[in-house]
Amino acid sequence: MFRYFPTNYVWSLSVSIAMNCGGQIGEIEQICAPLRDLADEGDDAGTEKFFESWCDFADGLVAQAEQDLADGHPLSAGARYARASVYYLVAERMQSRHYAPRQEAYRKSVETFALAIQHNRERAELVEIPYEGASFPAVLRLPEGERPETGWPVMVFCNGLDSMKEMLYRLGLPAELARRGIATLCVDQPGTGASLRERGLPAVHDSERWAGAAADHLESRGDVDPARIGMSGVSLGGYYAPRATAYEKRFKLCATWGANHDWGQLQQRRLQREGENPVPHYWDHVQWVFGKNSLDEFMAFAPQMSLEGIVERITVPFLVTHGQDDRQIPMELALPQYENAVHSPDRQLKVFTLAEGGSSHAGADNESVPANYIADWVADRL
Repeated sequence: MFRYFPTNYVWSLSVSIAMNCGGQIGEIEQICAPLRDLADEGDDAGTEKFFESWCDFADGLVAQAEQDLADGHPLSAGARYARASVYYLVAERMQSRHYAPRQEAYRKSVETFALAIQHNRERAELVEIPYEGASFPAVLRLPEGERPETGWPVMVFCNGLDSMKEMLYRLGLPAELARRGIATLCVDQPGTGASLRERGLPAVHDSERWAGAAADHLESRGDVDPARIGMSGVSLGGYYAPRATAYEKRFKLCATWGANHDWGQLQQRRLQREGENPVPHYWDHVQWVFGKNSLDEFMAFAPQMSLEGIVERITVPFLVTHGQDDRQIPMELALPQYENAVHSPDRQLKVFTLAEGGSSHAGADNESVPANYIADWVADRL
């Protein structure tokens, strides 16, 4: 993975996220150059300065996009709005939940994302998924061209611990699936994105609850094929997606972008500072995501986040991918996901190597490699 900040994995991960979601390296250099010395002080220190630098640059892009619109150039505006959305998102996800300015940055990220879709004329639709007396938002990316008579095949694509649907949409997998004639529903499932920030919906271990609600929504539409629905997830989504597929039999296949077989066990290791964290303020962040009031309460809950005895219930094609150089989820917590899925009629393990790319956590070094691989695997079967 590109280490812009050589001594700080968490900050460098944010840079990689920005680049993989469409950020421009020259712009990122302008944003990050003033932060180099601060990065040496650790993950948490200096995050407010990090926030200010990314948001200030994004604000400037928005102003330029508005001028593009005034000049009659909506496509140029759309490109700037798209990058601004990514930069706001990167700034926001690095902050403590108690840092009030993150709320405005999140609002701006969502607004500029919608403006980018509008002015870029992208085939995408913002939708609401009814869920247990409430709802959570999603964005549906449709392929180009003429819709098949039975509707498009479609993948539900879920977040990990700290991503958002806007990030999923820009990561590359929805675009690659669309090129292969497959739609993608990127969800802010409970515990992520707007579900957490605006609606107070915490994450749950039994992901089939919200994944089933997403399938319900897809079955109600006329433009996708209810007989060809698959499930995928990135990072912690490598736990959520297999769990959902094991219990929700409407999913015809499952493809993980990064395996996550026993995330609960991993939390014990992280208490000992083993492996890298994805965000600053990590322990407060996980308590927020899962709606727990203390570290002890979270640690008592964490063992439920395991696929032991669950992947055996998967009875459809199952792709497990992992990076050779994943510094967040060790390989020994990835292999059992494949090895134990003994009832899948078509299971495959793909390890992305340093030589081919995609070897960092969730393909942070080069997302195009796993995005294309997963899209090909899905297209061959769905």
